[in-house]
Amino acid sequence: MSVFNELKASLQEAVDIKQGTKSPSRVTRFEVADVKALRSQLNVSQQELAAALGTSVDTIKSWENKRRNPTGLAAKVLATIQDNPKFFYELASH
Repeated sequence: MSVFNELKASLQEAVDIKQGTKSPSRVTRFEVADVKALRSQLNVSQQELAAALGTSVDTIKSWENKRRNPTGLAAKVLATIQDNPKFFYELASH
């Protein structure tokens, strides 16, 4: 099958899924960390969490207020901290 035909078939499948005439072959869902609860559990300030993650305090605030969700590496790091709180202190020490 040519690249064009593969792309065309893929796009048609996406349209079918969007219209509800076909189910996706797999769905991946990630649990979004409750940043405020995690920070409270760690007993650290927004500033300390921002410094450890290499992000701004405004980003931490927007995650806590659910205006935005952590994505990519930040989401993975937060999930790791949630599973292993000692990882935060190791991260913060660098």
